[in-house]
Amino acid sequence: MKHIPRKRFGQNFLTDQTVLHDIISLIAPKPGDAMVEIGPGLGAMTRLLLESLAQMHVVELDRDLVTRLQKTFSPDRLIIHQGDALTFDFAQIPIPDDQKLRIVGNLPYNISTPLLFHLAQFAPLVQDQHFMLQKEVVERMVAEPGSKAYGRLSVMLQWRYRMGLLLVVPPTAFNPPPQVDSAIVRMIPIEQPLACDAAKLEQVVTTAFSQRRKVLRNCVAGLFAENDLIDAGVDPQVRPETVPLEQFVALANRL
Repeated sequence: MKHIPRKRFGQNFLTDQTVLHDIISLIAPKPGDAMVEIGPGLGAMTRLLLESLAQMHVVELDRDLVTRLQKTFSPDRLIIHQGDALTFDFAQIPIPDDQKLRIVGNLPYNISTPLLFHLAQFAPLVQDQHFMLQKEVVERMVAEPGSKAYGRLSVMLQWRYRMGLLLVVPPTAFNPPPQVDSAIVRMIPIEQPLACDAAKLEQVVTTAFSQRRKVLRNCVAGLFAENDLIDAGVDPQVRPETVPLEQFVALANRL
């Protein structure tokens, strides 16, 4: 039975076989990997991953697709978790003590940012992540200080991961085609992030970028006096998009 992509689930199924094989090559699955796919959809990438894996896990919200996956794949090889990836506890996936999760997926654009933040709390359990996202989002993730794309997403994710844009994918590779280009990003958790309380860093960064056209002193006036910025090694006169991660961490540690 043909599955009609559901807009409310942000379903754009990757169908281009050349692109699919390129992505598998980038992921480079190995037989013993603890692989988890978010939003397997019709199972196009799942099928290719299982050519190299003995078993893998998937998290799928759409019950119709879960039923389809159950009929398509052996339950011994594909462990299906029906639920919302935004609330899913990735720590519940059983893995040997010497292993970490490898997480992949074509992420729905409408929930990509909150999902990335949800996944960040599981970073110590993860070896790497390979995601298909809106190209603009990936550019924001990997942006460097001084660029227009640099912002809250850049700082918060770069605190936890080393990241790189690997491949740009055109709308024609999907059914239905999205309105924008997509891109593959690789995210490798940093074993020892700069010492900082995540909630305080989030507070500082969110406040700073809420008025990114103003100088930093004015943006964070409710959190810091000008001398606090100077003592943390931060120029009060610069704009938020020029402040590197290390200086945001220094500010968070002063709260």
